[in-house]
Amino acid sequence: MRIRDRIGLSAARQRQLTRVMQVILVGLIFIGLDRRNFGIVVNASIALGVTYLPAVLERDYHIPMDAGLTLWITTAVFLHALGTVGIPGTERSFYTTVWWWDHLTHTLSSSIVAAAGYATARAIEAHTDAVSLPPRFMFVFILLFVLAFGVFWEVIEFAVSELAALAGTGSVLTQYGLSDTMFDLLFDALGGLVVAVWGTAHLTDVVGALSARLDGTDA
Repeated sequence: MRIRDRIGLSAARQRQLTRVMQVILVGLIFIGLDRRNFGIVVNASIALGVTYLPAVLERDYHIPMDAGLTLWITTAVFLHALGTVGIPGTERSFYTTVWWWDHLTHTLSSSIVAAAGYATARAIEAHTDAVSLPPRFMFVFILLFVLAFGVFWEVIEFAVSELAALAGTGSVLTQYGLSDTMFDLLFDALGGLVVAVWGTAHLTDVVGALSARLDGTDA
């Protein structure tokens, strides 16, 4: 059973929550403009754009993105953008004032990356008899895929932070040191673990659609 079915959240309610977060993201962009904070504006703008990605995938590529998957993606990017703003009236973000905020956003974001890797790998397996991915291998693959992406992301964070420091401007991404990086990778692995355990229940339709596109047919 899917997690959203267990908590009794209807598709209509999920869509409403998605819309609310999109409206708040627009507000965050204006907060960033008011504060003249480039990082807030960029993060909120990118997050807002990502929230419309499921609709584009479904409309243009016929990949089924139900209300639950859309809410999952929206929540991940929304919390990241919100974390760069913090409490209204202060200049301190949730990332610097709430110790678990970074862990939460990394777990959610990595679960999206893991879901993309899982769906792609399963679609390739379904498309060709030359590829076979036993459950145990798939479990390890998802974790390694997420950790590899996590390391790549940490390198990007470091590079962007250093370039921003050289330019004397606010950074869109922030690196807080080695211990923060290790914790980030730990929670990246947690997000991958969630998908490795529950991916089949939530991503079967997506896998089917991707496999159909590889076969050159409509899902």
